[in-house]
Amino acid sequence: MTQDFEEQNPANFDLGKILGIARRRHFHFLMPLFLGWLAVWSSSWVLAPRYKSGTLILVEQQTMPKDYVTPNVSDDLQARLQNITQEILSRTRLLHIINGFHLYPRLTNEDEQIARMRKDIDIELVRDGSDRVTAFNVYYSAADPYTAQQVTSELTNLFINKNLETRQRESENTTKFLSDQLETARKNLGDQEEKVRVFKSQHMGELPGQLTTNLQILNGLQSQLQGENDALTAAKQQHAYLQTLLDQYRALQASPKSADGAPLGLPAIDNELEKLRAQLADLSSRYTENHPDVRKLKEQIAKTEKIRVQLLAELKAKASAAQSDNSGTTATDAFTAAGTPSPMAQVKSQLQANELEISNRGHSIASLNAKINEYQARLNQEPIREQQLADLTRGYDQSKADYDDLLKKKNDSERATDMEKLQQGERFRILDPPSLPAKPDFPNRLKFCGIGLAFGLALGAGVVAAFEMLDDRLHGEKEIKDMLPIPVLSEIPLIVNSSDEQSAKRKMWLAWGTGAIVFVTILAGSAFSYLRG
Repeated sequence: MTQDFEEQNPANFDLGKILGIARRRHFHFLMPLFLGWLAVWSSSWVLAPRYKSGTLILVEQQTMPKDYVTPNVSDDLQARLQNITQEILSRTRLLHIINGFHLYPRLTNEDEQIARMRKDIDIELVRDGSDRVTAFNVYYSAADPYTAQQVTSELTNLFINKNLETRQRESENTTKFLSDQLETARKNLGDQEEKVRVFKSQHMGELPGQLTTNLQILNGLQSQLQGENDALTAAKQQHAYLQTLLDQYRALQASPKSADGAPLGLPAIDNELEKLRAQLADLSSRYTENHPDVRKLKEQIAKTEKIRVQLLAELKAKASAAQSDNSGTTATDAFTAAGTPSPMAQVKSQLQANELEISNRGHSIASLNAKINEYQARLNQEPIREQQLADLTRGYDQSKADYDDLLKKKNDSERATDMEKLQQGERFRILDPPSLPAKPDFPNRLKFCGIGLAFGLALGAGVVAAFEMLDDRLHGEKEIKDMLPIPVLSEIPLIVNSSDEQSAKRKMWLAWGTGAIVFVTILAGSAFSYLRG
């Protein structure tokens, strides 16, 4: 019947019914509540206490401004801190700490000791508003507060020293890497310099920078060639004149004389003088008196006039000698006897000198032509050499830029390494020294009180629900009315005597007393846990 009633009214629970259950089952609720709380609270005093020591380590930025010295280590503090943590929590270091402080004597397996110590160590990062790590806490839990403080201090020193060691090692590795790269760049730059040097030495005179010089030299050579050609033309004309004069001298010896004793060949000399004077007048109109051609022409005129004078004197002397003693000596012998060279000898000497000059002028012209051809070939090769030198220079410039860049980075890295060695870079500083815990961190007995209370409430509710499910009696008027198919016409009231009333009062006072004792006991236990925790 009760089962049918429950199926017909599965959710028929109201406040009156709940209060009825509370009146009937208060002992079933209070006793499990108290026993559950007592069990959990008592376990907090049985469990071995664990003391937690902590320290706050501040991350200080480098004291040297970054505009003067740029650090050469990674700026990712969180990544570096993770690496340092992994090194500190390595098997070797943890075993060294465990053996040094005689930790976990009940654990004989090293793997269990290491796992337990890693569990007891806690690293907590502190971030600012921009999510940047500015500090971190190091915690360690142990059964003894002094041991917890000592191990925390050891871990703190490891973090500080390991950070300095890591930054210094990274800085030195960076400097070494840059030094190796700089040495390679120096070799490459030397090879490029050698290629440029060999190219310049092999093509001296054909380089782009010598274009202006080559043009100036070529213009000078062409001017010299023009001068040599002009001089050669003048020398050839002089040669023709001297040859003609010599032929006249030779023909003079056998030529007839005029009525006044003047040789018939003398007009030829006068004609030559007129030509030379006409050339002098022409050159003087174009050049100054110091011009080489003008001076040379004047010397030639002077020599010709001197020859004319000597020729006249010779002929007069010859005529006088022929008339006086009718000697058979020749004019040439007469002049020789006088102790002065004859005009014919002078002309022959000038002719030889002229021929030597013509030969020298020819050699000089050939040499100038060869040089002009050489410099013209250099000028023709200049565009090719310019392109080849540009290719070599491009590689040299790139190597030089790489070398200069690496040299600057290497010098900056050396300064950063020196800064790290002086411990003026980013470093860890103890802001709060490792604390000596006065109360155990575990178990948290006040928290255990709350857990015990929740557990007792759940246990009491479960016991009451179990008893209600096992009880098939009807405890209310509404339950009876809901169960009957017809309406109730009348009720028989409960007949209560004085004994029943007293018994009900005793049960009520007992219930309230039991509830008061339970809650007072729970409050007292919580207060005791808070004060003595």
